[in-house]
Amino acid sequence: MTSPIDIEGGGTPAAVDGAPEPARKSETSSLEGRSPGQLMWLRFKRDRTGVVCAWIVVCYFLIAALAPVIAKLYGKNPYTLYGQDPEYATDTPVLDEFGLPLGYFGGVSGDHWFGVEPQFGRDVFTMLLYGMRTSLYMALGVTTLLMLTGVLIGLVGGYFGGRTDYFLGRFTDFFLSFPQQLFFIAFMPVVTSFFVDPRDETPTYFRALAILIVLWLLGWMGMARLVRSTVLSLREREFVEAARVAGASPWRIIRKEILPNVVSPILIQFTYLLPSTILGIAFLSFAGVGFVEPTPDWGRMFATGAKVAEQDPAFMFFPGVALVVFVLCFNLLGDSVRDALDPKSGR
Repeated sequence: MTSPIDIEGGGTPAAVDGAPEPARKSETSSLEGRSPGQLMWLRFKRDRTGVVCAWIVVCYFLIAALAPVIAKLYGKNPYTLYGQDPEYATDTPVLDEFGLPLGYFGGVSGDHWFGVEPQFGRDVFTMLLYGMRTSLYMALGVTTLLMLTGVLIGLVGGYFGGRTDYFLGRFTDFFLSFPQQLFFIAFMPVVTSFFVDPRDETPTYFRALAILIVLWLLGWMGMARLVRSTVLSLREREFVEAARVAGASPWRIIRKEILPNVVSPILIQFTYLLPSTILGIAFLSFAGVGFVEPTPDWGRMFATGAKVAEQDPAFMFFPGVALVVFVLCFNLLGDSVRDALDPKSGR
């Protein structure tokens, strides 16, 4: 039999029938006040695959950013021809008389961890480091431009509708009509020759700018259509109508009411768009219209590896594994982000 509670005395009520009231209160308070971002972060942390892939992607970007430091500590660089420079070729030869790497698996040794390049003898490890740096940060810049352009056009067309949406839709269809892969190859020489004399060597920075322009012009349409379709479903919702009735301007409604609700599809699309942009940059260099000698680049390494695949198949092994691991991890990271942003997901 429980004792009566002394209300006037101000005593603390005892637990009735052994019910753990304090524990229940603390549990309830721990679940209160969590924002959608915090809930997304909790769901993401429970996904081990996503966390591991996120760490791998971060490591890639850190390694690419620290490529000069790592190369200096390593004692090699991607530009020295260790197979032809007399200073190195006479003391420690790395190529045979046919221009193929000496030693096992493409010349892997304590001096050259990933071997050397056929014909020239450049160090593959430093070529890969600088190639990652070129490809990753170029792709990050291109993807950011694609996202900004697609989001802006999709928001404007989806919210205002009418003639604005019609003209922006036809503008998008016009760019979608270009065959991207062929247009990449055809348009890159036109862009460079328009600004640079054909008798002069095209500077590396200008090639990077031309690649950015070409990929940007032909890559924003998918994001624009995705954002437009999402905005079309949001602009008639109750909270948007309430903002209109309250007298909010269209740009304030877009910025405060609609844009926060399209962040999830934008973020998910970003995780899928970045790997495809890296492959697009690699394709341009592979086709001979992107980065050229002596700029290290993933695509140029694949182009060289394709030429010597029969004589030295090991040359393409390390760049290929690095690219496959990055693209796979970034795609898996995109899946994990999508599941974390979905409140109905069971993960």
